[in-house]
Amino acid sequence: MTNNNNAKILTPDICVIGAGSGGLSVAAAAAAFGVDVVLIEKGKMGGDCLNYGCVPSKAIIAAGKAAATFRSSEKFGVGAHEPEIDFSKVNDHVHDVIATIAPHDSVERFEGLGVNVIQGAGEFISADTVKVGDQLIKARRYVVATGSSAAVPPIPGIENTPYLTNENLFELTERPEHLIIIGAGPIGMEMAQAHRRLGSRVTVIEALRPLAVTDPDHAAQVIRKMEAEGVEILANTKVNAVERTDNGVKISIKVDDEADGTVEGTHLLIAAGRAPNVSSLGLEAAGIEYTRKGIKTDDGLRTTNRKVYAIGDVAGGAQFTHAAGAHASLVIRSILFRMPINHNSITMPAVTYTEPEIGQVGLSEQQAREQFGDKLKVLTAEFSGNDRALAEGKGEGQVKLLANGKGQLVGASIVGPGAGEQIGLLALMISQKLKVGALLGVVFPYPTLNEAIRRAALTYYADAPKNPWVRRILALLRKFG
Repeated sequence: MTNNNNAKILTPDICVIGAGSGGLSVAAAAAAFGVDVVLIEKGKMGGDCLNYGCVPSKAIIAAGKAAATFRSSEKFGVGAHEPEIDFSKVNDHVHDVIATIAPHDSVERFEGLGVNVIQGAGEFISADTVKVGDQLIKARRYVVATGSSAAVPPIPGIENTPYLTNENLFELTERPEHLIIIGAGPIGMEMAQAHRRLGSRVTVIEALRPLAVTDPDHAAQVIRKMEAEGVEILANTKVNAVERTDNGVKISIKVDDEADGTVEGTHLLIAAGRAPNVSSLGLEAAGIEYTRKGIKTDDGLRTTNRKVYAIGDVAGGAQFTHAAGAHASLVIRSILFRMPINHNSITMPAVTYTEPEIGQVGLSEQQAREQFGDKLKVLTAEFSGNDRALAEGKGEGQVKLLANGKGQLVGASIVGPGAGEQIGLLALMISQKLKVGALLGVVFPYPTLNEAIRRAALTYYADAPKNPWVRRILALLRKFG
């Protein structure tokens, strides 16, 4: 270990390790309250979300949607044609979006807020001390917010085969001729559709069910749409080995544990999950326990070292930018105001940004059936009955609401246009423990997609005329009305 006898020791109230979404939120909020904060980042400010994840992926998805619009405009009376796609300019668009947002997350902005930003790798050298280069930090509290990275499965041959992850996918300036994607989760399927729409041939390989974390009925709609657009999806398919070829890569596969085969392409993207960034943090020296899923925390996001919190992906929970932001808000309450917090109480929506989108929140239908049995009510409405969706030629999709025996909303899934924008309303209802009847007291503007939610809620009362008390009231109304 380097001799640190002459090193200046910083003693801030809070030291944040990691300048991604969660870490930046903690640092900005603490600085706003006048708290002394040190923020450590060894890579790019903004972390994975800005540089390799949410922002660039949505930018390339938008480019894919623009291309798809050209091909599908005939139904509106507008001449459809195959668009000319300059993939290098698509790449420019992606990086222009990153560059536009980057100043908000920059070193300069955060130093302007009063945060002491240190660029380097932070490592615990004891239970209460972090070292960055020759700099020592002894903070009152620490927040580890180092995020996650693409998990690369131990596939035979992978070490000698060139492959992409989200960290270098958005550096491509030439369109992949045939992109093979291992993993059919949200990231894999989003990138599959975007690249297919931009002119690549795309094959997705998934060991289990594609979009396994989403409602099966709603996932099936997305899969049908993507296959209709030309994406090849190989479900229940195991990857046996990969190897480099003169033209790219070759994948040896086994379908349904029976037939062997191969798939050859020019590029390989690994989208098989995420791994928490815990290496090189010196967690053992700090007495912080962790597993391959992430750092162990209690309900209040504290680690086994009471001075240290862990938030976001590295804490092993929901791997969403908005989850990290929610964690940051909780941690600020705990550190600055000594308020009790419980991250398990957060209502966490999720969106898959394919077209159609899938938005979901709360319990899945299977979870709700296990919990509520026959008392569960599944309420649905189709976008084929929504005037706005029909006007825009997007009448495929469904709203699904899950209500318990008391009529309280416990889960929801939407597949269709604008699902991600609509799911927030249902997240609010679940977080506030509202009943579906509350939706009937809301007047939605006409014509909007949100009307489908209200239409689904109305079906909760479909059996009301069968209720003897309701029949008696209706009889009285007819008699005296």
